[in-house]
Amino acid sequence: MAASSTFSSLLPSPPALLSDHRSPPPSIRYSFSSLTVPKSSRLGFTVSERRNLAANSSLVEVSIGGDRDPPPSSGSGGDDKGIALLKLKLLSVVSGLNRGLVASVDDLQRAEVAAKELETAGGPVDLTDDLDKLQGKWRLLYSSAFSSRSLGGSRPGLPTGRLIPVTLGQVFQRIDVFSKDFDNIAEVELGAPWPFPPLEATATLAHKFELLGTCKIKITFEKTTVKTSGNLSQIPPFDIPRLPDSFRPSSNPGTGDFEVTYVDDNLRITRGDRGELRVFVIA
Repeated sequence: MAASSTFSSLLPSPPALLSDHRSPPPSIRYSFSSLTVPKSSRLGFTVSERRNLAANSSLVEVSIGGDRDPPPSSGSGGDDKGIALLKLKLLSVVSGLNRGLVASVDDLQRAEVAAKELETAGGPVDLTDDLDKLQGKWRLLYSSAFSSRSLGGSRPGLPTGRLIPVTLGQVFQRIDVFSKDFDNIAEVELGAPWPFPPLEATATLAHKFELLGTCKIKITFEKTTVKTSGNLSQIPPFDIPRLPDSFRPSSNPGTGDFEVTYVDDNLRITRGDRGELRVFVIA
């Protein structure tokens, strides 16, 4: 369940700053002082010493360019270079927070400020004729709701405390704009008493989605499918029965909505119906 080795194609290509004998796509390395990336974050940064832009600082390599063409500048007052720097700032703020599970109050505030700056520079999102911008598999980098220490975020979910040893792996959203399928995919590890190994599984929460207005997405839950891995990978996938609506708690109506407040070819910001800030990159 390891993440990609680098943040590939997260930022649009700025003008060439350095001569490089390699073939495109170009890359540029930025230097962050006091940026620590714990192993638990599984975000796949590559430490590089090939270029030192600031003395006594940690270097985090972020590739610019990649397989996708850079998106055009969107919104008023936000040129490509400015957008690139704001994206880099947001990524540096959320990168070491283990998707928000270890975020402090100060971390939440810094992420909020960095996200708002990028949203403002990008301008209003209109998906009416550009719904295909959502197409693909997106990896969750950060959710402000995870700071509640619950895997359900601001909604009921498994706690991450010691009584139920749950380790959250990668979290994805898989969106198909043609079939209107919207899947939330989470890799989890459930602890087991010694000498049994932990249970590794991938849970897929299948939804259908529709666009409301210009940037609001409504999702309707359909089913949950669990696929075990590791030592129990031979077990076929199975569906968890859905509770009838009459037995469903009011806090879990089976529907939800969120607004897409920034999106380009490789980064997306959303605001949930309960105020959750989420940051995704294309997987």
